[in-house]
Amino acid sequence: MNRRILAFKDKPPTPLRGFPYEDSSVSYEARPTKPLRHIPQTSERTLDAPDIVDDYYLNLLDWGSSNVLSIALGSTVYLWDASQRRTSELVTVDDEFGPVTSVKWAPDGKHVAVGLNNSDVQLWDSTANRLLRTLRGGHQSRVGALDWNKHILTTGGMDGLIINNDVRMRSHIVKTYRGHSHEVCGLKWSASGRHLASGGDDNLLYIWDKSSTASPTTQWLHRFEEHRAAVKALAWCPFQANLLASGGGGGDQCIKFWNTQTGACVSSVHTGSQVSALLWNKNERELLSSHGFTQNQLTLWKYPSMVKMAELRGHTSRVLSMAQSPDGCTVASAAGDETLRLWNVFGTPEVKKKVPKSNPEPFAHVNRIR
Repeated sequence: MNRRILAFKDKPPTPLRGFPYEDSSVSYEARPTKPLRHIPQTSERTLDAPDIVDDYYLNLLDWGSSNVLSIALGSTVYLWDASQRRTSELVTVDDEFGPVTSVKWAPDGKHVAVGLNNSDVQLWDSTANRLLRTLRGGHQSRVGALDWNKHILTTGGMDGLIINNDVRMRSHIVKTYRGHSHEVCGLKWSASGRHLASGGDDNLLYIWDKSSTASPTTQWLHRFEEHRAAVKALAWCPFQANLLASGGGGGDQCIKFWNTQTGACVSSVHTGSQVSALLWNKNERELLSSHGFTQNQLTLWKYPSMVKMAELRGHTSRVLSMAQSPDGCTVASAAGDETLRLWNVFGTPEVKKKVPKSNPEPFAHVNRIR
């Protein structure tokens, strides 16, 4: 009863084993010759996250462009302002709607989508702490996967459906993708906004073309069947637009790389444990993966050699989700051990020039919808 939500825990002890190749199968001769940046082996901060739902298929953590983390703990969504080190409560849903099954920030960093166990999706204004609207009628069961493509909110449900919702419109459902026969647990739009990757509990990975006019049952661009367990972890490569990384569950344990232009599997690596999330380094050719049994670790890989650069341990239960800070430097991981850990894994971010906004605000008309 006295536990504090997202409160700091004691800093974890310094690991006893060496850096950076502890428990790595890579020989000394195989190590890169150029100097490696320092990769801290312990989390920078550890926060309490009581009542997080220990469910592999849900997506309960996201980091918005305004440097605020959203995390769903049971039926409540909390916000943690990384700049101010301050926690606030966004919403607690009634028992008939919850628990919360997914969260995803809109590109503006002010609005957040909240998927619920009863199939509803709520849109919240985080600055005003106000519910803008509720999207209903699309799914028949819980919504565990969300992603944004400008003003389009794409939702994936336990019913196997994937729905594009235009949040500017009263009749919000503008397209439905049908292909998965089981729960959709992974959704990720490409940077161009043209292609959508989806993974499901049917062990399938689909690539959908937004501009496709094909029939609802044949509109996918690619259908990949190589994974042998649920596909939740998805990550489009930031330096090669047609490269997608995907990770499989406990019965698969593989990270696979796909050329989405040709449909070829470029490579595959067996990780030895369930893969729950994947994140690319925005500044280097590196990939971070999070895992379940037995070590519940985060693994940093060099791409394309897939040499292990570091293994980050600290979680005592499987890692459920990861999220990357806006500057690309810090990674947050949430696990079934009811902790949220922050890792300084990707080094110092590059300074980028600001690009003037040219697109209208996607939520300009949402307030008028009732």
